[in-house]
Amino acid sequence: MAPRISVVVLYLCLFVGISSESDEYDATIKTMEEFSGYQIHEPVLQDSSSSPLSVNTENLQKQIDELSTFSDAPAPSVTRILYSEKDVLARGYIKNLMSLSGLSIREDAVGNIFGRWVGSEPELAPVSTGSHVDAIPYSGKYDGVVGVLGAIEAINVLRRSGFKPKRSLEVIMFTSEEPTRFGISCLGSRLLAGSKELAELLKRTVDGQNISFSDAAKFAGYTKNEDLSSVFLEKGSYSAFIELHIEQGPILEEEAISIGVVTAIAAPASIKVDFEGNGGHAGAALMPQRNDAGLAAAELALAVEKHVLESGSIDTVGTVGILELHPGAINSIPSKAHLEIDTRDIDEKRRNLVIEKIHQSALSISKSRRVKLSEFKIVNQDPPALSEESIIKATESACQELNMSYKKMISRAYHDSLFMARISPMAMIFIPCYKGYSHKPEEFAAPHDIANGVRVLALTLAKLSVS
Repeated sequence: MAPRISVVVLYLCLFVGISSESDEYDATIKTMEEFSGYQIHEPVLQDSSSSPLSVNTENLQKQIDELSTFSDAPAPSVTRILYSEKDVLARGYIKNLMSLSGLSIREDAVGNIFGRWVGSEPELAPVSTGSHVDAIPYSGKYDGVVGVLGAIEAINVLRRSGFKPKRSLEVIMFTSEEPTRFGISCLGSRLLAGSKELAELLKRTVDGQNISFSDAAKFAGYTKNEDLSSVFLEKGSYSAFIELHIEQGPILEEEAISIGVVTAIAAPASIKVDFEGNGGHAGAALMPQRNDAGLAAAELALAVEKHVLESGSIDTVGTVGILELHPGAINSIPSKAHLEIDTRDIDEKRRNLVIEKIHQSALSISKSRRVKLSEFKIVNQDPPALSEESIIKATESACQELNMSYKKMISRAYHDSLFMARISPMAMIFIPCYKGYSHKPEEFAAPHDIANGVRVLALTLAKLSVS
């Protein structure tokens, strides 16, 4: 077992580590185009056997496995939808772990869960960390979960080391990062960031079974306060927020790097498109006479790919994730077609230009195929988020002190951190995952990689707490 060190020594080590950071300007931090090309930073060679930051890897993996049983899909798949019975059970499990870790717990009107370790100067803005535990249908057991259970274990690591925080440390389990039930991603963190538009929208939002958001939340024990503005947090509520997460990409694993230090989160946008044609019999209607909504949708899907590839950047991506045809019979010409498009970039202007080109293509296709473009709706169009340089440096320092290789990188997937950046300085820590798999049952992160992430998170939290 690693030897314990005194609180004073640990505090001084952390404080010196923070205050000795170089103030030299790093232009790459500010240049969005450079984010995908950061060099690998080799660790400072140091004997990590003396580190007091010991992770209970076996117990943490057990918790990940146990949480995965709260699922509406058979193992190894995980399906955990917002406010479902399994989601409620998972919430109880998380709150129990927070309680066992000595955290004071509160929940807001939509079920964001907060567990706080009160610091010696509780009047200071706390340092926060966390993620989500909801899971899209037939996904894996690590997405988000590592950032919640790992955060709780990071608190345990610091407690076992004898560390006493100056700023309070808070673990957050965000409600509904996934858009599965109500079509709204990062629902909890958007509200925390003060989205009045979302608070109003949720008053009239229903799911696929026509169950209102309010009724679904009440089933889970929430929205006793119908005024969702009670969820909003003021800017500056936290001095820092940092999220631990699996990479959801292959880079760290392929390059054998322990930690990804995230410098920016790509800007996502979602578009809903509807075409309406005349339909008809698949055999009787001649080709020149058709007004085929299905072919209009297919042509637009190819146009999305074309415009994304023509953007000039590898960081521009686009996906037609939903394509539905009505009436959906093999011998019937589609009279209606519905598409949902996801497009992302680390450059907001470039992404918005792609959206405009997609819109122009939709108008052109509608005209050439003699179908009606009944809807072209941008559902959300969020800006990118830059990580806070001071948190990046604290994370780099933690990696060096723990003798772990790391690489600066961007997150092409969005996370709750994207919205926490609106109320708090923000950064993220990535760990490797098998082949970059995510949102599928094969999603996997090795226990030692998770433990590495937890140790870096714990030390970073400690540094931020005493700063």
